[in-house]
Amino acid sequence: MAKTATINMRISPEVKEDAESIFSSLGMTLTEAINIFLHKSIMEGGLPFSVRQPRYSRETEAAMAEAREILEGRRDAKRYASADELFDDLGI
Repeated sequence: MAKTATINMRISPEVKEDAESIFSSLGMTLTEAINIFLHKSIMEGGLPFSVRQPRYSRETEAAMAEAREILEGRRDAKRYASADELFDDLGI
């Protein structure tokens, strides 16, 4: 079958560079990798991998929410004068 169709897509330069690096280490071009993805999708009748939200423990979810609040300036980050003070607070 002749390759005559063209797909134009926009992705960030960083994603393209990272993907090209990975596929190059496998001995293929980005175009070849995309073709493999498309063929595998056709064989599977959908995406060739599961797509779902990552699941985190309540503790991890709370830590991520706290980090977001700190980054957004809605919560002050805890500060320590020394590593010993940090370790004492952690009970180490």
